[in-house]
Amino acid sequence: MTADSWHEERLLIDGELVEAENGAVYENINPANESIIGSAADASRADTERAIAAARRAFDESEWAHDLDLRVRGLRQLHQALLDHRDQLADITVAEVGAPRMLLGGPQLDGPIEFVSYYADLAEKYSWTEQLGVAQTMAGPANRWVEREPVGVVAAITPWNYPNQINIAKVAPALAAGATVVLKPAPDTPWTGLALGRLIAEHTDIPAGVFNVITAADKTIGEVLTTSRDVDMVSFTGSTAVGRRIMEAGAATIKRVFLELGGKSAQIVLDDVEDIAAASALAVFGICTHGGQGCATATRLLLPRSRYEEGIEAAAALIGAISYGDPEDPSNMTGPIVNRAQLTRIDGLVRRGVEEGARVVTGGGIATQFDRGFYFQPTLLADVDNSMNIAQEEIFGPVLVAIPYDTDDDAIRIANDSIFGLSGGVSGADRERALRIARRIRTGTMSVNGGMWYGADVPFGGYKQSGIGREMGVAGFEEYLEQKALAEPSS
Repeated sequence: MTADSWHEERLLIDGELVEAENGAVYENINPANESIIGSAADASRADTERAIAAARRAFDESEWAHDLDLRVRGLRQLHQALLDHRDQLADITVAEVGAPRMLLGGPQLDGPIEFVSYYADLAEKYSWTEQLGVAQTMAGPANRWVEREPVGVVAAITPWNYPNQINIAKVAPALAAGATVVLKPAPDTPWTGLALGRLIAEHTDIPAGVFNVITAADKTIGEVLTTSRDVDMVSFTGSTAVGRRIMEAGAATIKRVFLELGGKSAQIVLDDVEDIAAASALAVFGICTHGGQGCATATRLLLPRSRYEEGIEAAAALIGAISYGDPEDPSNMTGPIVNRAQLTRIDGLVRRGVEEGARVVTGGGIATQFDRGFYFQPTLLADVDNSMNIAQEEIFGPVLVAIPYDTDDDAIRIANDSIFGLSGGVSGADRERALRIARRIRTGTMSVNGGMWYGADVPFGGYKQSGIGREMGVAGFEEYLEQKALAEPSS
């Protein structure tokens, strides 16, 4: 089944699949071949305000926030609907995201589908009440306890790189907690978000208004969500620059803000590794997976100066062995960049890096062998100093920079010399040495000797300007909860 045979172009507002105001739509572009694959509803500010009002009403007036059994049932129904429509969702994801089909078994699709089941289970077994016991107070003995309640109306604003993963990682825990949601997907990937709305509307008992989806070509529509007094929390994944603006916008109403932002993660290869190619593989595969369009990707390869050229040669060979191109080809690990503007930005950053003194080992520019589509060559830049722009700015493309270091302390200093602190990795023959280094890197996640931390139960988020809070795991669930302390006299 193709994307053309099952996709949703309408908004979901207050339980109804509806057109945008005045029937407005915008084109959905396939980044692999630049074809128009269809359209999506182009929501207005009035549409967005209607979605917020529906979510507010559903939270304040329905039993959703108080009926745990209903929430668990609704999530299990959604999980089954996602499984039943997995093939259609896969076609949509390849068509509008440009995600290689070979990657759909992980965080592009199958991984997040199982997140829904995880949060249904978590909500069912979660300790919603915590007893604190009796204490002597100024008013006499009191029995005290804490109850956890949903935060309220959540605006979930998501990017285009892994839309199923990020949409579900926000929506599932928010719904499990009893919050109501307005989801605003990225303009480049509307169908994955709208599909989620359609499945909830048609295949679950989740009440009208609890979940709403708006899509819009105009990125400023998000300002309606971030400034509305009826929105209690903004959950945002995207660039650090936009995250700063969301914090500013939400300050007027003191909104709770969850931010998962940019990264410039370092993969540290220690001088005692036996196989330097295997030690560099995590960084290489990261920048070659889905065109390097991942916030947690290790894009700085830190190599010991004593083995620097050996490491460069090994990384270049790995990059050269990875095929890229049409995402429908199951042999391709890297597909297109999401749009022409992003492709041009990547090219400009690489050119600037070369001007600053970086050496192009492999790749280095826009892939010219394709007649259509937004493709960039998987690229390795060597002789990079960590002060260069190419080592400090998030590229969000298939570009790896190699940086030499002298000592363990020097590697740690370079890895931490960034405004970001999202992820990273270290590889070495001495496990305790590798762990000591990993614990000194100020990031939210670290891979040691190739270990993979990704999972529904693992909290994900960053230090410094990589964000605030955690997504996934129990911590990600509790982002959507408030705590209320209660007390009564005790005889």
